[in-house]
Amino acid sequence: MKCAIYGAGSLGTVLGAYLTKAGVDVDLINKNKAHVETLISKGATIKGTVKMKVKVNALFPNEMDDKYDIIFLMTKQLHNKEVCKTLKEHLTENGVICTLQNGIPEPGIAEVVGPEHTMGCTVEWGATLTAPGESTLTSEPDSLSFHMGKMEGISDEQFNSVKEVLEKMCPVHIESNLIGARWSKLLINATFSGLGTVMGGTFGDVIDDKFARSVALECMKECIDVGRAAGVKFANVQGKDISKLFYYNNGLKKKLALSALPKAMDKHRAIVPSMLQDIKNGKPCEIDAINGVICEYGDKYNIDTPINDKIVEIVKKEQEGILELNKENIKLFDTVMM
Repeated sequence: MKCAIYGAGSLGTVLGAYLTKAGVDVDLINKNKAHVETLISKGATIKGTVKMKVKVNALFPNEMDDKYDIIFLMTKQLHNKEVCKTLKEHLTENGVICTLQNGIPEPGIAEVVGPEHTMGCTVEWGATLTAPGESTLTSEPDSLSFHMGKMEGISDEQFNSVKEVLEKMCPVHIESNLIGARWSKLLINATFSGLGTVMGGTFGDVIDDKFARSVALECMKECIDVGRAAGVKFANVQGKDISKLFYYNNGLKKKLALSALPKAMDKHRAIVPSMLQDIKNGKPCEIDAINGVICEYGDKYNIDTPINDKIVEIVKKEQEGILELNKENIKLFDTVMM
């Protein structure tokens, strides 16, 4: 079985190292010249909560000439339509694109390659690209997992093949409710990636700041309200029903939800949001595919989303250089929280 990781950046380098070490025939594909050249010459270096150095097969997108049984899509969603048109030509007859992207990308991908070639997977861990060829795993080893589902038309054989490959790295939880899993991951990303980027810091910076925790809980409530209005049944995350754990309709439940936040996110506190990494590297970030999705659905179902609206506004100003990446930015929510 031939596999590819298209967009092998921070997360993809970690996944590629694990799969290669386990004997999977996998190509790590990226357009970053320094990164790819280092992967070719020195291999993939993984630091942080896990340490390994693995010789990998890496190449640039224009060097792709094979057909793949599985393509793990790990680029940003900004150019998904064009990217998937290209990747479609590199799939075997029964090949699949398994997207590990944020947001809810499956419907758009299925429009290009067909639902019978589309699968989705949420990544329940984080990593940061700290140097060319080097990625730092920021989640604890015992908290690593994938949650995987499929579009209509994917065969059991296709599904199980992808599952078996991903299990070379960590446990894979099967999601019959793929959209629910996507929304649960979106809730976490919109909250902690969104606010972490606002503050120019990590998930832990959000958890450790009392006011930021309050903003985070409001953000989560907006996500849950919007998702429920859209008919979404949120999937459990690592055995927890986060749509109940972090939802409240009275003062006591709010107090309990706030107290649960630090413990729930503790093993992921070192995660640096991918949006923040993009802004620091001078790249456009995925704010419209994360918090922007909450805002769009809020407009559609007449649910107010002032916290997510503010996150989008602040992050775009940071991206444009109007605002500095600073923890003090959390104070910009003062009027929204009143």
